[in-house]
Amino acid sequence: MGSMVKKLKQKLRSEKNNEKDFQEKSWFLENGSILLQELIADCNGKSVPLRSFSFDQILKSTKNFDSTCFVAFEGFHTWWYRGIIENRSYMIKRYLVDKGTEHKVGEVYNDFVLSTRVSNHSNFLKLLGYCLESCYPVLVFENAEHGVLNQRGGVMVNLEEESLLPWNVRLKIGKEIANAVAYLHTAFPKITVHRDVKPTHVFLDKNWTAKLSGFSLSITLPEGKSKSSIVPVVGTSGFIDPLYRVTGSVTEYTDVYSFGVFLMVLLSGRPVFFTGSNRKREGILGYTKDLYENGQLDEVMDPVYPTMMVKDITSGERLQVEACVVLALRCCEKRYEDRPKMIQVAKELKRIETSLKRS
Repeated sequence: MGSMVKKLKQKLRSEKNNEKDFQEKSWFLENGSILLQELIADCNGKSVPLRSFSFDQILKSTKNFDSTCFVAFEGFHTWWYRGIIENRSYMIKRYLVDKGTEHKVGEVYNDFVLSTRVSNHSNFLKLLGYCLESCYPVLVFENAEHGVLNQRGGVMVNLEEESLLPWNVRLKIGKEIANAVAYLHTAFPKITVHRDVKPTHVFLDKNWTAKLSGFSLSITLPEGKSKSSIVPVVGTSGFIDPLYRVTGSVTEYTDVYSFGVFLMVLLSGRPVFFTGSNRKREGILGYTKDLYENGQLDEVMDPVYPTMMVKDITSGERLQVEACVVLALRCCEKRYEDRPKMIQVAKELKRIETSLKRS
């Protein structure tokens, strides 16, 4: 594969294309060869129905990556845009290349391959295509009309205003993301651990269906194994499992912990770290645990925002909130054996959601 790419590069040079064309075609060959190898390894040679877009199409659809098309950051070097190509809206993921970030190339291809693997599940943002004519591939996903969750579990109405979602929508999001993570853990011969479950990796379509994304840091465990060897600790502060920090080993329970924190953010409308009433920095886990143990469930949901006030929800919804708090805290237990598996978490959230309909 490498020698073929080298020969094609030499041929391109001999044709004396201008520098821009040569660079784009060179990137196309390099990215294409790597993606092909990764997909063959992952899909056992099965065809992958993805569309190839030109860089000109990407630039035109995003108005040359203009701020008016900007949707969200995913870390410092990954930006999301909304673009229209041939009268269809897409979510476009662009990886920025800066000096010192070359080591992240593996994360880009990891994101591509795993997004392809889960594209048939309704609770993952569906990868539809790619552009190879840039230093890193540009990934093209289905449109998510309601955008992406922010750090507080709300959605941005515009660049200045946010909307915190009603309880039933938050519970639905929690259930659907639990389904997605459980799928990663159980649907394939090898367990895939996301390693970065958090609100800003969750998109919402026109029906408010939750879609998990962001596989750059994900890891696939060896077949038949329940944990990885020692690996670098990565993820987002506040969502990282303390046992993972201590041991350097990844298990499916690494995701269970992160999901528990994610659920607390959804419940409270607070970010994972915030300034408390005593003007000290607080973590959402310690805050929620203290309130629950002191019988102050009414304060778990942030009273500053009317849609989140416990006094505005029914007695049945109050029981749902309490059940979700208990479940989230179980997910964040110190020992693996005290945490549920994600498939159990998903089933419990479905039970909690349907309990109000039965009452």
